[in-house]
Amino acid sequence: MSNINDVARLAQVSKATVSRVLSGSRGVKEASRLAVLRAADALNYKPSAIARSLTNQTTHCIGVICATEHVQQSTGYLQALEKQLSQHRKHLLLRFASDAHAVTQAVDELSGGLCDALLVVGARFALPDMQEEVIFIDCLSAPAALSISCDRRFAAQTAVEYLSRHQRRDIALINFSGGEAAQETLLGYREAAENHLIPFNRQRVIEGESSLRLALQKLINSGVKFNALLVTDDAQAQEAMAMLDDYQIRVPEQVLVFSLDGSTRLPGQAAIPAIEYSLEGIARRAVARLLGLGDPSDRVRGTLLCD
Repeated sequence: MSNINDVARLAQVSKATVSRVLSGSRGVKEASRLAVLRAADALNYKPSAIARSLTNQTTHCIGVICATEHVQQSTGYLQALEKQLSQHRKHLLLRFASDAHAVTQAVDELSGGLCDALLVVGARFALPDMQEEVIFIDCLSAPAALSISCDRRFAAQTAVEYLSRHQRRDIALINFSGGEAAQETLLGYREAAENHLIPFNRQRVIEGESSLRLALQKLINSGVKFNALLVTDDAQAQEAMAMLDDYQIRVPEQVLVFSLDGSTRLPGQAAIPAIEYSLEGIARRAVARLLGLGDPSDRVRGTLLCD
């Protein structure tokens, strides 16, 4: 007689996915659902009444996998998520992940009956393909249909417009290392520059570097003139200002630093212009999507934060 392990093996999915499909739970990709149903039919597998009753129980827990490389930003999301989840009598079950393999491990663990749904927050690395349907918050390589992401194009446009109004036209950009976020940021940067008749200089755009330090060093060593600098978030902004000081470049007199995401600015950090996103608003969207009440595909627009 076939069992759930046989179905999982034939369908090439986890046991947790088989359980969720056969119980009618949400949160499984259509391809995985069909593979499970075909495997169960081929093996003539039918879960027992006891197994079905256990599977249909809910934990009232939402699994959240938080990227450690972007932990300052992710911590802000966690606080907002916990507040939103508590309003629906749901609890947060937290795991941390530093790379794609760790995300896969956390998904396998949390989807094995520990929680009812999954979120991945703040991943800057390439994400693995997942059998489970996961909602992604501010993850650079997440599938758009399941992602709640920031409008990077609008952020870059707003930043360039602000800098242009403040007579900063030699604007350098240290972009995301890759992915759609980098493409959208560069597009917004170029569109706003063109609108303000600012000539595009490819030397002022640094992409593909593994760290802010390497990127800024490359920019400075190129000898290209710049009097404003766009960076992806406040953590990079603080690092850039310290490094510019090391090079005896005065901020903001010689170079005005602009953060494209200042949503989690810590007390005591230098006040600089930034784009701010409502973390509570993003968390509200995520929880609504988890509960089947909303569509996360729309990008979230930030607002200009001037200090």
